[in-house]
Amino acid sequence: MLDIEVIEDPAAAEASLDPIRTRILQELVEPGSATQLAAKVGLPRQKVNYHLKALERHGLVELVEERRKGNVTERVLRATAASYLISPAALASVAPDPHRFSDRFSAFWLLALAGRMVQEVGKLIAGAAAARQKLATFAIDGEITFRSAADRAAFAEELGVAVTLLVDKYHHAGAPAGGGRKHRLVVALHPALKTPITTPSAKEQDND
Repeated sequence: MLDIEVIEDPAAAEASLDPIRTRILQELVEPGSATQLAAKVGLPRQKVNYHLKALERHGLVELVEERRKGNVTERVLRATAASYLISPAALASVAPDPHRFSDRFSAFWLLALAGRMVQEVGKLIAGAAAARQKLATFAIDGEITFRSAADRAAFAEELGVAVTLLVDKYHHAGAPAGGGRKHRLVVALHPALKTPITTPSAKEQDND
């Protein structure tokens, strides 16, 4: 089972977005049968079987084993991944194209780059899993608070210079075919989402 599977097929994406099937995929992180799932999701076994067949047809669940119980064969399945992410490739002609923007201060370009990353890394993960190889990636995630917009602009400028210097230092432009592996580099900066401020309800205030 993969930690995350990227869905590229539009039909598979549609199947995964159905609320009942999403719940089934969530439950099938651990292997289970239609009978077991029926009790968990509150649906008849026949209805669960219908959804399982659709998910299996699109490669989102897989057979783990078959158990013989009297005259009935019980199929035990599990999700192919713990989590799923829909690739922009599933949107085909309306997927964002980074080449349409190419403006480092554009939020739309940032989204297009993020979409391309999902698509490319998803394909790389699938290929590495099929080849039973580890995929070499690196990421940094953090938060920084700026005192002013001027500080933010200065930081972005210095970061760009630093990254450019590192690229110039390590990029081997004259590498012959097969003499090096090209890597994609994306550096992003965007405001963090504001945490909603919750106010105590009247009932909670009365209990204070």
